[in-house]
Amino acid sequence: MTLIAPALQGFFTDRLLGQRNASPHTVAAYRDTVRMLLNFASQRIGKAPCQLTIDDLGPIVVAAFLDHLEDKRGNSVATRNARLAAIHSLFRYAAPHHPEHAATIQRVLAIPPKRCERTIVTFLAEPEIDALLAAPDRSTWTGRRDHALLVLAIQTGLRISELTSLTGHDLHLGTAPHVSCHGKGRKQRITPLTSRTVAVLHVWLTERAGQPDDPLFPTRTGRSLSRDAVEHRLAIHANTAAVACPSLAAKKITAHTLRHTAAMQLLHAGVDTSVIALWLGHEKVDTTQIYLHADLAIKERALARTKQQAVEPGRYRPPDSVLAFLDSL
Repeated sequence: MTLIAPALQGFFTDRLLGQRNASPHTVAAYRDTVRMLLNFASQRIGKAPCQLTIDDLGPIVVAAFLDHLEDKRGNSVATRNARLAAIHSLFRYAAPHHPEHAATIQRVLAIPPKRCERTIVTFLAEPEIDALLAAPDRSTWTGRRDHALLVLAIQTGLRISELTSLTGHDLHLGTAPHVSCHGKGRKQRITPLTSRTVAVLHVWLTERAGQPDDPLFPTRTGRSLSRDAVEHRLAIHANTAAVACPSLAAKKITAHTLRHTAAMQLLHAGVDTSVIALWLGHEKVDTTQIYLHADLAIKERALARTKQQAVEPGRYRPPDSVLAFLDSL
């Protein structure tokens, strides 16, 4: 019986770091998944995590772990599927290295992801954008920083991790102004900036001062804003904006909502979805199709171009009084 430890060491050092050159975010996500799985299996089987074997992590234990994520930890189906993908990646690595466990490994790899409903993306309309941008108190340093961050996020659609990792060196506000970032999958992306965004960022850079390698949107102590800090500040400004624009109160506003808003603005401007995919840094063009599903205006324009069927409304006939009585019971 082979312990799981050699497979884990090889998976993280050889496969993820050596062969795939995985990003720190990917390594951290896979690490957290394996840690939770080992702790769950340890409590279920009664062995210390270092004593677990590959057979101990069979399909029954893995399936129970996935149910635990949804039932006990309250994870969504999407999160459950992401954890399963990490487990599958580990077991695919273990397959050729530990053929003595081939049966167990194949049964774990046969566990399918769970189907889930795709909700329509949330994005902001023009009045809502204006209200949100007006929410930060620009008489304060923090308010001016937040306003510049919101303007950049809504215009470019950068991910929250891309926003928080920006430095002054990543901004180019001269001829052909743009922002450069390293996005998901270690891909470098360049996004052009509008004249309005350039004006706001130029003023903010002047006030921010500092060195080119300093964070573009720092805290009071000069460090980069965390993801939680950005979401917290955004929630505050969304609540403030909802007073002037009540429709915001019915929406859950997150940093990803601003990304969706940028995509929808491009779509409304007639930009092709393949270009939007490049703009947002999507791995596949298919990912951008969610914005077509969310855009009612496109569907209405399509309906206006179709030929309506020549149908006549039927004539209403009141039901028999006895049958109507029986139906009402």
